[in-house]
Amino acid sequence: MANILNIETSTTVCSVALSSEGQIVDHHENYEGLNHATLLSQFIDDMLSTANRKEMKLDAIAVSIGPGSYTGLRIGLSQAKGLAFGMDLPLIGVNTLQLLAVTAMFKEFFDDDTLYVPMIDARRMEVYTAVYDSSLEAIVVPQAMILEGDSFAAQLEKHHLVMIGNGAMKAKEIIKHPNARFMPDVKPVAVEMMALSEKAFREKHFVDVAYSTPLYLKDFQATVPKSLI
Repeated sequence: MANILNIETSTTVCSVALSSEGQIVDHHENYEGLNHATLLSQFIDDMLSTANRKEMKLDAIAVSIGPGSYTGLRIGLSQAKGLAFGMDLPLIGVNTLQLLAVTAMFKEFFDDDTLYVPMIDARRMEVYTAVYDSSLEAIVVPQAMILEGDSFAAQLEKHHLVMIGNGAMKAKEIIKHPNARFMPDVKPVAVEMMALSEKAFREKHFVDVAYSTPLYLKDFQATVPKSLI
């Protein structure tokens, strides 16, 4: 197991968590809005102080890389890259959509054939979304999508779908299929990153400290052919 500093800033929540050997050692969260620029440095300093006090040597820095807020992602990744470079540590990039899916899995028990549909809100009826199975295999690849009443119709005919995150409220307004369930209050936070960051560390899935960039919503097409959903 590794000692990892996890940083999550992709939405309105600013959060940092220190994980070690499958446990959360310390963490901070703030749910009051876009205060990342003010709070993140102090949150990180507190985690580093905890690591020093417990004589823990960090093995990696993990950071959410989006999709999500342009400003939040930029702040989080800038801090993470600076730490990784300055401490000569590998950098792990955690996809925010996968993080939302994992968070939902840990909150409740679902059948093995349930599919997970994380949704990050964008403008109007647009969301950034994907569909994952319980092994986090992408059934529908990450993409920007304008929601319609028959979105995910093919999956809903065969599976229960759990729609997760701040974009799920939009879906709830127009998707009325009985196999759809909605968890709009689930937010991506650093304490839930541990499973993904530790897996990435074990498999040595690191991102380039010099050239890594966030996955911004604006980088994706707004409309997806219905044949893909």
